[in-house]
Amino acid sequence: MRYFRRPWMESRGDEYDSWGACLYYLAADDQGDVHEQIEVYANGNAIAYDHEHDEDRFGFLTYATLHLDEFAPYEIAEREFRDDLAQYRPMNR
Repeated sequence: MRYFRRPWMESRGDEYDSWGACLYYLAADDQGDVHEQIEVYANGNAIAYDHEHDEDRFGFLTYATLHLDEFAPYEIAEREFRDDLAQYRPMNR
């Protein structure tokens, strides 16, 4: 697995737009398929998806394959990924 932390400054464009900017945490395999996705918003809300919980009223696990060369600048170690996420409790779990 490879681990990424990438900011996303664009609007959600939906009823949850007021949550603000988002920091995406993604765990992807060597082909770029995402197995774990956590979204942490500026207002403190966090939501999480994986293959066991892949969709709900807030969103869904991406089905897009990551372009790993594009995501390379955002790659972090697994320990950093897990340590960062330990401080959040996803509201959709």
